[in-house]
Amino acid sequence: QGLERTEHEGFGGGNTAWEEEKLSKYQHSETRLLEVLEGVCAPSDFTCHQLLERSEEHVEQWWFHERQQHPDFFQWLCMDRLALCCPPGTYGPDCRPCAGGPRQPCSGNGRCDGDGTRRGTGLCVCSPGYGGPFCAECGDGYYEASRNKSHLVCAECYRACGRCTGPEDSSCLRCKRGWVLHEHRCIDIDECGTEMAHCRANQFCVNTEGSYECRDCSTACIGCMGAGPARCKKCNKGYWRDGAKCLDVDECTSAEEPVCTGVQEVCENTEGSYRCVCARGHVRRDGQCVEDKPPDAPEKGFFDDVTDDEVVVLQQMFFGVMICALATLAAKGDMVFTAIFIGAVAAMAGYWLSDRSDRVLDGFMKGR
Repeated sequence: QGLERTEHEGFGGGNTAWEEEKLSKYQHSETRLLEVLEGVCAPSDFTCHQLLERSEEHVEQWWFHERQQHPDFFQWLCMDRLALCCPPGTYGPDCRPCAGGPRQPCSGNGRCDGDGTRRGTGLCVCSPGYGGPFCAECGDGYYEASRNKSHLVCAECYRACGRCTGPEDSSCLRCKRGWVLHEHRCIDIDECGTEMAHCRANQFCVNTEGSYECRDCSTACIGCMGAGPARCKKCNKGYWRDGAKCLDVDECTSAEEPVCTGVQEVCENTEGSYRCVCARGHVRRDGQCVEDKPPDAPEKGFFDDVTDDEVVVLQQMFFGVMICALATLAAKGDMVFTAIFIGAVAAMAGYWLSDRSDRVLDGFMKGR
C-alpha cells in the first residue's frame, strides 16, 4: 500500500530536476523507502514494529539490491528470508502440500490446519456437513444432494437420521443415538421404560425425543413415579397420605400440646414443617418476643413545636405591642390609651395561646 501511495510522488520543493539527477531517482531512493515504512504499522501494533525493526537490514537489501530480481516482496521476505510463511495450500517447516493438494485444499469444503504458515498439521478441518480425510464426503446427518468433478453439495438429513439417502424421514440408513431403525424410519427409544435411564433416588424420568430428562420429585415424596404429590412412593417427613396424595401435616393444630411454648409465641404452619413466630404486635429481641413499641421520647418544651405560621403571629404580636407602647407614651399615661394597650396585648396573647392552654398550664406546673 505504501508503494502504491508513493508511486507518482517526487522529492518536492526546490529544483526537482536537479535533485533527481544528483540524488538518484525518487522511485528508488531511501527517501521513498522511509515514507513507505512510516505507514506500514499501526501506531499501537507493537508486534509489527518489532518485526519491522528486526527485518530492517532485509528490507534495505531488497529495496536497493533485490527488488528487480524478486518483485514479490512478501515471498522474498516472509517466505525465503524469514521463513515465517508458506505459499497458499502448503503448511509446516518445509511448506508441504495440504491434504487434498495445494490447488484446492480439503476439496474446497474445509480448511487446512496451518495453511500458509510454518505451523500446523496439514490435516483438513471440514465445514459443517462434510467429512472424510479430504472433506470430499458428506458427514453424519447429511446426504449427497449434488456432485460434479470439482464440487460437492451436502444437505441435511431428517433430524433422527445418522445417515440417509434423502431428506425424508423414510430415507434413513442409520439412526442417531436415542433412536432405533425400523423400516427405514427412526423411532424414538423410550429410555424411561427401559434400564437405559439413570436418575438419582429422589428423581423421576421424563422421555424426550432421542433422549430423556431426570426431574426432581415433589418435596412431599421420598421417591416418586412422576410429578406432583400424588405420584409419591412414600410420604416425606411432615406429610401424611390421604388416598394417593401426600398432604402437608398442620403441626400447629394437630399436636396435642402447644409446639411453641415461648412467651408471646405463636405457631405458623409451613410446607412440611412449622415455625414459631412472635405474636402480632411483638418482635423478637435477644431470643425473646417483646412488645413492639418505640422507645420513650423525652417530653417536649413549650416552644418545641412552634410552626412557621405561629412565628408570623408572634412577630405580629411584637410589632403590635411596640405600636401600642409608643401610643401610650405619646398619650403621657392617659388611661384611655393605657387601657387600649393592655387590651391589645391581652387579645394577641389570648389568640396565640388559645390552642395551647393545656401545654401552658402543664409547663407552668412543671416549671418550664
